[in-house]
Amino acid sequence: MLVSFLWGLVATSSLVIGGLIGSWLKIGNRTLGVIMAFGAGVLISAVAYELPTEAFRLASNAGFPAIGFFIGALTFFFSDILIEKAGAKNRKSIKAEHSSDLLVPIVLATILDGIPESIVIGLGILEGGAVSLSMLIAVFISNLPEAIAGTSGMVAGKWRVGKIILVWLIIAIICSVASFAGYSLFADASDNWIAFIQAFAGGAIMVMLANTMIPEAYEHGGKLAGIFTVLGFAVSMMVALLEREM
Repeated sequence: MLVSFLWGLVATSSLVIGGLIGSWLKIGNRTLGVIMAFGAGVLISAVAYELPTEAFRLASNAGFPAIGFFIGALTFFFSDILIEKAGAKNRKSIKAEHSSDLLVPIVLATILDGIPESIVIGLGILEGGAVSLSMLIAVFISNLPEAIAGTSGMVAGKWRVGKIILVWLIIAIICSVASFAGYSLFADASDNWIAFIQAFAGGAIMVMLANTMIPEAYEHGGKLAGIFTVLGFAVSMMVALLEREM
């Protein structure tokens, strides 16, 4: 069980790395846009290839994955609306300025984004006995631009560097606990319910991508966002295929 927490921490450590990069380096909006597009492509591959395939295999043609996918999408959609009303609407915006008063909404919003991915890491260890390398890489890469973009807003809002890094560290630990929960809470669950949770996470991730990462990537990366989205998808797909050959 501890292994699931540690792998979750590895995947979400990129939040802290992104916080350091965003605090120390001045990254252009266009560059950050294409990085975000690459991260979106990586996650799209995971949602399109990893999660549905495994969920339908476990469910043995039952309707659990389809139900889970839509419930996950709706859960994220309405949760996101509530958090936006609390002030975290522009948490992934590259040009936003985040006041320190928005600390709690930003933390909650980022946790909302990261928990579905983290739970999937724990479930993967539960099912296969080892972490899914492709999913691990997908979560790690996709977190980088999110943290860099969020940090740029915190820096613009005059946050101290120590406070910024502490926020990302806390979020990374909470998401790692979600990986642990994905492993421990569903250890005795049936294959149908595990398939449901995997599909639930996939639906939540898909809505997050469509509503936040992809629009932001295109706004700042322009036409290059499409190319880098495809590159991210291809890299993640190749890792998944190589992993299955091993």
